Amino acid sequence: MYMFTFQQIFLLLPARVHAMDPKTTSNVAASLFTMVIVFAMAASAQSPPAPAGQSGYHLLKTIPVGGTEGWDYVTMDSDARRLYIGRDDHIDVVDVDAGAVVGKVTGLSHVHGIVLAPELGRGFTSDGESNTSTIVDLKTLKKIGTVATGKDPDSFVYDEVTKRVFIMNSAGNDVTAINAIDGKLAGAIPLDGQPEFGVADGKGKIFVNITDKNQVVEFDGKTLQVLHRWSLAPGEGPSGLAIDREHRRLFSVCDNLMMVILDADTGKVIATPAVGAGTDASLFDPDTGNAFASAGGSATLTLIHEDSPDKFSVVDNVATQPGARTMTLDSKTHNVLLVTARHGHGATHSQILPNTFVVLVVGK
Repeated sequence: MYMFTFQQIFLLLPARVHAMDPKTTSNVAASLFTMVIVFAMAASAQSPPAPAGQSGYHLLKTIPVGGTEGWDYVTMDSDARRLYIGRDDHIDVVDVDAGAVVGKVTGLSHVHGIVLAPELGRGFTSDGESNTSTIVDLKTLKKIGTVATGKDPDSFVYDEVTKRVFIMNSAGNDVTAINAIDGKLAGAIPLDGQPEFGVADGKGKIFVNITDKNQVVEFDGKTLQVLHRWSLAPGEGPSGLAIDREHRRLFSVCDNLMMVILDADTGKVIATPAVGAGTDASLFDPDTGNAFASAGGSATLTLIHEDSPDKFSVVDNVATQPGARTMTLDSKTHNVLLVTARHGHGATHSQILPNTFVVLVVGK
């Protein structure tokens, strides 16, 4: 059984919860703490634990990054072998093969992360405090432009079909569309709810989790019109979202300890496999048929295999580290890359301890 404290649960809540008022945040943390205890007791009573590492996935190595800034999204450029990590006022750029920080994108304002348009040699940040997206030259890591977004830009997705970047504005309840080629504003899409992560289907359609409505919204990347709005019930508090483009399946991780798998054409719920506490990211590897959910509260990486488009099996819960809630996929090695750090205790519990921020490389 995984051991954790109320303070750890509080620290590992998704960033959107920390943005609430302190009383609400504390209540959410208390509810999640109780839910985790009940879930763990029920799971241990109903079935014996699965053999450790039965999938073959395990922690291969850690890469020290350092710094005491917070973090949010991580983005992998598998061809260039670079990992980009949003770190509040800058982005760390890590060479995953050398295991070293090789550069920084600086002068940012509460940056959540960066989305890449590799064929254009550009990246687009989400600068939450300044309500902008900074356009970055991926070779030089220099700023080459700025685009105004909605209020509190957070997550993002690049659509290679329309050549547009879509920035999800957490407090604005909308999406900013940017033409990646010229960096000009293309328009906005009202969502009638707080957007979390989004994915592109490779056919010009974009799907976004709406966390306060427990929904997925689909919109057209060219016309910027909302096409569908589907319920994620029984899922609550969706955050990370991934897609199997070939079989048209969406993987939405939710706060109530489940991944809701949807048919991307009909919105039908296909399966709701269990995941760990404090999930904030979802991945799908089309080459292996594995979906992943990273849980910072339970310090696990749940591996769910797509046995068929309508059948999904929980294969493993790989041990990671507390706080490892966001992740990305290295499509060349099929490794999963997560980030986390240790925090202080008592009055300093919210502070990241120096020299503890690391990248966790999980694979076979």
